[in-house]
Amino acid sequence: MGMTAEHYLTQLQALLPQGIAWSREPDTNMSRLLAAMAEELARVDGRVDDLFKEADPRTAYELLSDWERVADLPDSCTTTADTTAERRAVLHAKLTNIGGQSRQFFIDLATSLGYVITITEFQPFQAGSLAGEQITNDDWIHAWQINAPETTITQLTAGGAAGDPLRDWGNEILECAITRLAPAHTTPLFAYGG
Repeated sequence: MGMTAEHYLTQLQALLPQGIAWSREPDTNMSRLLAAMAEELARVDGRVDDLFKEADPRTAYELLSDWERVADLPDSCTTTADTTAERRAVLHAKLTNIGGQSRQFFIDLATSLGYVITITEFQPFQAGSLAGEQITNDDWIHAWQINAPETTITQLTAGGAAGDPLRDWGNEILECAITRLAPAHTTPLFAYGG
């Protein structure tokens, strides 16, 4: 937390030389002048605190559009990110994404975008497969299914901006992000609900 005007006034008065001409009484012209200076110093100090918040894309508000420009957002997957919270989540996911092909990588990616998913991988039916397993052919070896709720509802949270909707529905960002990052030889399938 930044220093208040009272803190700055105390510091400015402490810098004054000693003597009768340098009164520290609150009703003198000198104290009023120093109080005006202290107000400005406190305002600038508060803006410095704001700047620290803007340095983190998860809390940025005033510089959010600059962060997005640097990260080359919005892209084809994020044109539907409407709320400030969604924009921050997409930005953070893009900046921290180091890539991967594991099941956990895609689950973590979905979580960072606000979705709860599971992944089902398919295996072709072959000698040694157990009774009750799905019968699939070799084409299914590269298919995997993303299981998500029928519709993900995003609630407005603290830190949202004026004009953000209270709720937002949809899975478009999830589908686009996973399809874009899926290994080229695989086929992601999306299953919603049940």
